[in-house]
Amino acid sequence: MKFVDEATIRVEAGKGGDGCMSFRREKYIAKGGPNGGDGGDGGSVYLQASKDENTLVDYRHKRLFRAKPGEGGKGSECTGRSGDDLTIPVPVGTTVYDNDTDELIGDLVRDDQRLCVAQGGFHGLGNTRFKSSINRAPRQTTKGSPGEQRQLRLELKLLADVGLLGMPNAGKSTLISAVSAARPKIADYPFTTLYPNLGVVSVEAHRSFVIADIPGLIEGAAAGAGLGIQFLKHLARTRLLLHIVDVAPLDDSDPLHAAQAIIRELAYYNNELANKERWLILNKIDALSTDELAQCRQALVAGLDWQGPIYEISALQRQGTDALCYALMEYLEAR
Repeated sequence: MKFVDEATIRVEAGKGGDGCMSFRREKYIAKGGPNGGDGGDGGSVYLQASKDENTLVDYRHKRLFRAKPGEGGKGSECTGRSGDDLTIPVPVGTTVYDNDTDELIGDLVRDDQRLCVAQGGFHGLGNTRFKSSINRAPRQTTKGSPGEQRQLRLELKLLADVGLLGMPNAGKSTLISAVSAARPKIADYPFTTLYPNLGVVSVEAHRSFVIADIPGLIEGAAAGAGLGIQFLKHLARTRLLLHIVDVAPLDDSDPLHAAQAIIRELAYYNNELANKERWLILNKIDALSTDELAQCRQALVAGLDWQGPIYEISALQRQGTDALCYALMEYLEAR
C-alpha cells in the first residue's frame, strides 16, 4: 500500500429535517388541533482514529463525505428520523486543520478517539410546538438548519518514541531492521527509503519502544533538494532523536560535514525539532581501526561542540546495538 501522509477532503453534515404543519382530522372531532411533529436532526461527520489504518491514501481518491439529512416531521406528532452520523476512519496520529482558515481542529493520538468535524443541522419545529391559549390553530413551523460544511486538511504524523535521522545511506534502515522486525528496503545507493518506517524494539518482556526511520536528508533539503523535508514532521512527536553518522572511510565522505549539514536542515525546519534531545550514533565502525575511530570521534565532538551522549555501533554487524537499545529503554522509562 502506498504511504500518503497528507490529504484534503470536504465534509458536509446533514441538514435538519423541516417541521410539519398538520391538523388532526377525525370524524366527529371538528377541531382536533395541530399535530405536526418536529423534523429529525441531521447527521454529523466524525473522524475516528484507528490503529488498523496507516496511510491517508484512500482520501486522495475519495474527497467528498456527506452525512445523511434528517427526515421531515409528520402528522400525529410524529418526529422525523434523524440522519445517520458518518464516521471516517483515519490513522492514529492524524492532525486535522480547517483548510480555509488554517485553524487546528484536533489531533487524534489514541485508538478509537473521535472528533466531530461537521455538526449536523438542528431539526425544524412542527406546528404543535406553537400551540397556545391564544393560538389554537397555529400555521407556523420552522425549517431544519443546514449542516456544517468544511474543507479539511489531514496530516499524518507517526507516533514513535525514537526517531532516526541522517544522510542517505547512513545506515538508518539497517539499524531499524537490526533492532526490530521492520524490514525496510536496504541497498547501496541513496534514497532507498522513500517513506517512513516504524519498528517495535523489544528489549525484554513488557519493555519495548517504537522507533521511526524517515528518508535521508541531504544538504539543501529545506530548499527542496533530494526528498526535501516533507517527512521531518514525523519526528515531531518523538521523545528522542538518534543522529546517525556514517564514519566509514570513503574518498568523498566527511562525517563532520555530513553531521553539520543535518543540524542546519533541522534548524531550517523549525527550532522545536532542532532543540529536541538528540544522541549522536557513529555507525559502520567495523570499517575503521581503533585509532581511526578515536580520531573520528574526537573530530566530531570538537567540530560540533557535542555535549550529549555518543554511541558507536555497526548496524550491519549488530555490534553495539543491544547496548544502545538498553540505554534507549532506560532513557524512555525515566521520563
